[in-house]
Amino acid sequence: MPLTSAPTPTGFGSRVRRLLHRPSGNALRAAVLGVNDGLVSSFCLVMGLEGAAASREAVILAGLAGLAAGASSMALGEWLSVTNSREMNNKRLRDMAHELAHDAARARQRLVTVIEGKGVLPADAERAADEIMRNPRAALDTFAREVLGINPQERGGNPVQAAVISFVLYSSGALVPLLPFLVTAGPSAQLGSILACLAGLGLVGWGTSSFNGRPGWFSALRQVLIGGMAAAFTYGLGTVFGSL
Repeated sequence: MPLTSAPTPTGFGSRVRRLLHRPSGNALRAAVLGVNDGLVSSFCLVMGLEGAAASREAVILAGLAGLAAGASSMALGEWLSVTNSREMNNKRLRDMAHELAHDAARARQRLVTVIEGKGVLPADAERAADEIMRNPRAALDTFAREVLGINPQERGGNPVQAAVISFVLYSSGALVPLLPFLVTAGPSAQLGSILACLAGLGLVGWGTSSFNGRPGWFSALRQVLIGGMAAAFTYGLGTVFGSL
């Protein structure tokens, strides 16, 4: 049975399938947290070096090295994660296609149960299941989404795209603490870096309020306090080890 996308059916079964396939996503969440990872990591690194009284050149060099290392690690991890997820989903889809081809009666009953779970009356669920099962690709599409939790068109996403996006998001956050050091030096660069990072943390926190249910001001303040404490901790460590 081919694992291609199903054609759009018509009738009662089509209406039930639209009910089943209501989409959801967390792209914004991933973007916000990706920027946050780079911002906090770089902020802590820069403040640790500042605590150790490192030179401007050392801060820039270490910051850029940390940016490259962190972004590359995040990108590779994302590529591996999406690739493995995609391969696993392809195998699960093949197994589901085999079940539909060799045990259609059992598969139909599972489909009826899924449809009834969406609040559809039993008689209507039976009728919708019969209509969906008449189209093998529509049946596989529905089972993939509702039983396996897989979008057959995406199957886990594009690993290259995920890696590139992860690299860019992490890098954009990690660059914020370094920008003041690229244009100035001394206390003004340190102060500029702190202010830029605190502002960035506030924006990240505000962004998290779009999916955590908290007020924007609360999420922003919490993010600033936690990120600021982490940077203060590494600054203290830098001061201690820099004096040895």
